[in-house]
Amino acid sequence: MIRKSIYIHFFILLAVLVACTGKKTDGPVIAPWGAVIDSVSDYNSFDLPQIQRNGELIMLTMSGPETYYDYHGRSFGTMYLLCERFAEKMGCSVRVDVCRDTTEMLQKLQEGVADVMVVSPTSTPRSSASKTPFDSLGWVVDPLKPMLEKELRAWYRSSMLAEVKRQEQEMLSVKNRVHRKVYAPMLDRAGGVISKWDQLFINNAKTAGWDWRLLAAQCYQESTFDPQAHSWAGACGLMQIMPTTADHLGLARDKMYDPESNVAAAAKLIAELTGHFSDIRDRRERINFVLAAYNGGAAHIRDAMALTEKYGGNKHRWTDVSRFVLLLMEEQYYRDPVVKRGYMRGSETADYVTRIQQRYNEYRGVHSPLGDGYQTPRKAKKERKGKFRVG
Repeated sequence: MIRKSIYIHFFILLAVLVACTGKKTDGPVIAPWGAVIDSVSDYNSFDLPQIQRNGELIMLTMSGPETYYDYHGRSFGTMYLLCERFAEKMGCSVRVDVCRDTTEMLQKLQEGVADVMVVSPTSTPRSSASKTPFDSLGWVVDPLKPMLEKELRAWYRSSMLAEVKRQEQEMLSVKNRVHRKVYAPMLDRAGGVISKWDQLFINNAKTAGWDWRLLAAQCYQESTFDPQAHSWAGACGLMQIMPTTADHLGLARDKMYDPESNVAAAAKLIAELTGHFSDIRDRRERINFVLAAYNGGAAHIRDAMALTEKYGGNKHRWTDVSRFVLLLMEEQYYRDPVVKRGYMRGSETADYVTRIQQRYNEYRGVHSPLGDGYQTPRKAKKERKGKFRVG
């Protein structure tokens, strides 16, 4: 049904494009199917020169792996990256308006609130009557912006699609995601030392509300204990803090690579996410959700929880929710009405949680000042006193 709807609206919009491109009018434009697109002189004049002067190209699309999605604070999707490349050529940035369906995109394009509508190229019917490769790309320019359309057609080459896809895959590849030195996951097992940063994890365990060894396991997953680790997305340091997250947490950007400051900020973020998932009463379950949110974003995890509940699972149990974290990679699920943030690279997040928990289980053989497994500082203090109680 989704693809059929895309086909219908795509042909409708192409009809509008053919009927209206190049016309400048002060009155209403009647679309072939009878809808009225209001048009005034000021709107008609907002074409390529005005877009460049304004510095922003507005793109309508739906969430999806080929169109647009958020990944670690960076916008992805082949069509988005292609649009970004075109905008850069014009000296503009791209603002994305994510719509629920093609009907919403059609309405917004009619209202003149965007410049171009973009659908997935694999969802766009190819026509042998297409005059240029651009016609089968899946983009429809606002029909009252002929200069923009002309510029876009002149710029686009069919080879660009493959170029952008290759660029995206390179950015998402494991070897290019994080630049770091790889240190051993255990510095001295016999001596009970995980890393040279153990004292930082111990110092910040109370803030995070976690066993310090769990912080160590997460740190190894993030940076393999390299304080100079950095990613293409801008994440920095031992716990791979993003610049915008640093601003939110009050971590000065010139301190992002400082081990002590970086781990302290991560502990603060973990505590914040723990509060966000306070509805998950089981502490061990809640840890999995916090880890998932640290990696994939709390909003995406809430989407997976909503899907879990809709399909009869326990939204407070990670084994149930992780299934839908993975299913958020499939169109049927990331387009579900209960989903707010759309497509998610769920396989990475599910793997992230699993790997940290596995490493944590390995680290639990290392002595902890708070005992084996997590204990609250108050409980740990009480038990330590109990060991030396007389009488």
